[in-house]
Amino acid sequence: MGKFVLLLFLFFIPCLLLAQGPIDKGHFSFDTTGKKDLIDIARALIKDKPRSVIFDEKKKIYFSFLPVSTSIPGGGSALVTSTTAGIYLGDPKTTYLSTVTFAPYANLKGRYGMPVRSNIWLSNNAWVIQGDSRFLVYPQFTWGLGGGQPESSRFLVNYNYIRIYQAALKKIKPYFFVGAGYAFDDYIDIENSDNSINNGNTISSFTQYKFGTSTDKNSFSSGPTINLLYDTRKNDLNPLPGTYANVVYRYSGVVFGSNNSWQSLYFDFRKYISLNHGGPKSELAFWSFYWTTLTTGAPYLNLPAIGMDPYNRSGRGFEQNRYRGKRLFDLETEYRGDITHNGLLGFVLFVNVNSASQLKSNRFVYWNPAAGTGLRIKFNKKSDTNICIDYGFSKDYSSVKVGLGEAF
Repeated sequence: MGKFVLLLFLFFIPCLLLAQGPIDKGHFSFDTTGKKDLIDIARALIKDKPRSVIFDEKKKIYFSFLPVSTSIPGGGSALVTSTTAGIYLGDPKTTYLSTVTFAPYANLKGRYGMPVRSNIWLSNNAWVIQGDSRFLVYPQFTWGLGGGQPESSRFLVNYNYIRIYQAALKKIKPYFFVGAGYAFDDYIDIENSDNSINNGNTISSFTQYKFGTSTDKNSFSSGPTINLLYDTRKNDLNPLPGTYANVVYRYSGVVFGSNNSWQSLYFDFRKYISLNHGGPKSELAFWSFYWTTLTTGAPYLNLPAIGMDPYNRSGRGFEQNRYRGKRLFDLETEYRGDITHNGLLGFVLFVNVNSASQLKSNRFVYWNPAAGTGLRIKFNKKSDTNICIDYGFSKDYSSVKVGLGEAF
């Protein structure tokens, strides 16, 4: 019971922080002159008066809401209701926009998920509180470790999943933050989902990996993290020109209740370059991350995999979890532009490439490219939140993804 109460408290930390409201009591102005979003269009249709350009900080939380049916891991589709809240907890001139995203999904076949992700920036960016909590019930395909496997060579794994990641980072100097956190993963009742699909194989025999692949068993990992962050962006829902770098070292030990002791390192770098200052958006965005285990013992489902990054946004054009290894490298590039001068419609063009290390050699051998395009519709100009509709494709696979906020 005590463990459940602790998990519940950690899950709702972002909501408690948002409820505090701004620490600063002054006023600020936010200029959206000439810009239009779906809220403006809705107001015009019901003949309500337009929103003012300059507004008081008391109107401090900006919501975006999107119900949509989309594909989910393991095949099939589900209703996803994505809600994003943006709020300034201090003077916007010195404080970044805090964001909380809640995207529950469900279908009629027993699959559901409740993920909550948050970046909470306290006044003057003195602290940033990061959170990632998930309660998931769903099967997921896996293709083993490394590359080179055909699309048809896959294995369906069923499990329930609880994740609680929380970290607090303190500003050391402008844009640079240092802190620590805690990472908790519980994969419950891992089993073969369908032996007719899996040809009678077990998870262990299919993956040739012994940690976290025992049938009808749980895989539990828990332990502290050390976090470094450099961030010059003001809004992670729609990043402005700037730079982002994040390093997370994780230690999961038996002393913290883990099934095995293991360590990992995640390094994430992003760069945004404006090509048209003061005019319609014309921007290049670059994203690269390197994710590696540092020791043996990491459970199979905790190994680096495409689409399994902290925000599950990498590898558009690939099925989630398509490539997995003890090491993973991913590089993505995107061009972002406006279609209309008022910012209501925009578009993106993107390419990406990734590689997962091979099981025996631990080397990068196969490089997997993908590309695509997308439409952007401004939902809320106050938080600069877009509805993002992306079509991505790679060898033997293509998909359409719909969500709120840019992929990176």
